[in-house]
Amino acid sequence: MTDVRVPTLGESVTEATVATWFKQPGDKINMDEMLCELETDKVTVEVPSPVAGVMGEIVAQEGSVVNMDALLTTISEGDIEKSENKKKLATKKDNNVFEPNTGAKSINQNPNIENAPSAKKLMAENKISADAIEGSGKDGRIMKNDVLKALQSAAIETTEKSSISRAPSSVEDADREERVKMTRLRQTIAKRLKDSQNTAAMLTTYNEVDMTEVMSLRSEFKELFEKKHGTKLGFMSFFTKACCHALNEVPEVNAEIDGTDVIYKNYVHMGIAAGTPTGLVVPVIRNADSMSFAEIEKSISEKGKRARDGKLSIDEMQGGTFTISNGGVYGSLMSSPILNPPQSGILGMHKIQDRPMAINGEVVIRPMMYLALSYDHRIVDGKGAVTFLVRVKEALEDPRRLLMDL
Repeated sequence: MTDVRVPTLGESVTEATVATWFKQPGDKINMDEMLCELETDKVTVEVPSPVAGVMGEIVAQEGSVVNMDALLTTISEGDIEKSENKKKLATKKDNNVFEPNTGAKSINQNPNIENAPSAKKLMAENKISADAIEGSGKDGRIMKNDVLKALQSAAIETTEKSSISRAPSSVEDADREERVKMTRLRQTIAKRLKDSQNTAAMLTTYNEVDMTEVMSLRSEFKELFEKKHGTKLGFMSFFTKACCHALNEVPEVNAEIDGTDVIYKNYVHMGIAAGTPTGLVVPVIRNADSMSFAEIEKSISEKGKRARDGKLSIDEMQGGTFTISNGGVYGSLMSSPILNPPQSGILGMHKIQDRPMAINGEVVIRPMMYLALSYDHRIVDGKGAVTFLVRVKEALEDPRRLLMDL
C-alpha cells in the first residue's frame, strides 16, 4: 500500500483545492499516470501515481481544501481483474455516472491505449464513462473533441425532452443560470487586483507611437532572424528592449515601496502578462535588460506556451520588477492596465491601427498604437512617468536609439 500525498506546492504556498479526479477507486493505475489535479493560488498541479497498482478510496474529494503532504488516496497492488469487475458493478449502480448515447460499443478494446489527458479531465469533470465514447484518435484513443461531441449530443437530447414536458413561457431566469465556483487562481487574481487599487495611488498616462520603423525592420529581417535563431521576430522584444532602456533613465518606475523605504532594482525582471484558459498569469523574464532580441523572443515564446498549458512553476511568476500587458492581441484600442503589486509600473500595449497623421505639414496614413503607463504616484511623479513613456515612444519610432543607447 502506497500513500499518495499532496506534493510540494512551491514557496509560500501551503494549501490547494482538489479540482478534478481523473481516476476512481478500483481503477487500474500505471506508474506516473495522472490521478488528480490540484489548484493553488497561482498554478495548477497534476498529481501522478508513484507506483503501478489499483487505486483505493478517495480521501480528499473534489472541492476540498488540502494542506501540503495531506493524504489524497492510496495505491495498492492486487488482483486487477477483480478490481475492474468490482468497479463495473459499482458503475452500474451509480446513477450519477453519465453515459451519453454515442452509438459506441466500447472504445477500450485495448487496455494499453492511453486517452488524451485533456479528454480524461473532461470525462472526470462530467462523470462520463470512457466505454460510452468512440475515440477518433490512433487505435481508438479518445480525444477532447470526442468528449465534447458526446456532451453536445446529450445536451441536445436533454433539451428536446425538456421542451416536450415544459412550455418555454414557464422557464424562469434561475433555470437558465449556472453557478460555478471560482477557481483559486481566479480568486487570487481578483484579490490581488483589488488590493492593488486599494493600496497604490494609481494613475495612468497615455501616448501614441508610430510603428512604421519597427514594422519595417521586422518585415525586412524576420526571415533571416528566424533562420538564424530558430524563433520568430515579434513586437514584444522591441517593447521589452525599449522599456529596459527607459527604466535605466527613470529607475523609480522599476522600484517598489517597502514600508517607509524605496527599493531600487538595478536589474529588470520583466513580467509579460499572458491570457490562459484559466485566467491571467504573468511569467517573468529574468534579467531581460541583459538579453538579446533572440533570447527575449525565445523566452517569451517558451513561457507563453507553458502558461497556456498550465505548466508554469510558481517561481517563474515571482520576482518581476515591471510588467508589459498586450491587450492589442484581443483588439483593444485603449485601456488602463492595473498594477501588478508590489511593482510601481505597467505598460499597456494596444491594437495597431492605421490613422491619418500630420507629418511635415502633410496628412499621411501611419500604423499607430496607443500606449498606456499605469504607475504608483506614491513613488513615481508625473514628470518621471511621462519621461518614461516618451523614451519608449522614441526608441520604437527610431530603433537605432536602442543600439546607440540614446
